[in-house]
Amino acid sequence: MTKLNKNSPELDIPTPNLDELEKGPWPSYVSGLKRLAASGAEQAKMMRGVLGTLEHSFVNRRGYWKGGTVGVIGYGGGVIPRFSELKDDSGNTMFPDALEFHTVRIQPPWGNHYSANLLRKMCDVWEETGTGLIALHGQSGDIMFQGTDTDGVQSAFNKLNDTETFKDLSVDGFCFDMGGAGPAVRTSVSCVGAARCEQSCFDEGDLLQA
Repeated sequence: MTKLNKNSPELDIPTPNLDELEKGPWPSYVSGLKRLAASGAEQAKMMRGVLGTLEHSFVNRRGYWKGGTVGVIGYGGGVIPRFSELKDDSGNTMFPDALEFHTVRIQPPWGNHYSANLLRKMCDVWEETGTGLIALHGQSGDIMFQGTDTDGVQSAFNKLNDTETFKDLSVDGFCFDMGGAGPAVRTSVSCVGAARCEQSCFDEGDLLQA
């Protein structure tokens, strides 16, 4: 392996621009991505590709992720598709392990209440089917499971939507449902309804207080 990365010599991708985001007193998402990319985890190759893609975005001042159509059976939304457009001089995908980097949006539990055991279960599922990166929460209140390929989207949802996955949490029939993204209705926890939308035809505030 060619050691080209100054801050993380175990990586084979130079990231001088991203390295700047590791300076200063604040935690850096770049450091977290590098730790995963340099690990022996199954997702490491995908994360190296993501870091390389981000570095090219900083250098060329453009984004290389395009949308598309990715979903799960029975749903018309809930997934943010991301396909890499970054090519090398020969026209081939520069980082094939990061060709797909989709985000799955999942509705949060009631009151955004998570137990430690529930968080562990969520992490186990996403490390098995995706990168392990989870954001709590997205703009519309959903849990953001970030980074997987098309097959991983369905696999992750199958597990998150299965009561067997969470059977030891002492909550009968507990599982997760898809959140809002794409053509789907936004998750209600995020909707301010008539407070913002003049076309609102329902009292969203009353619903959320019910």
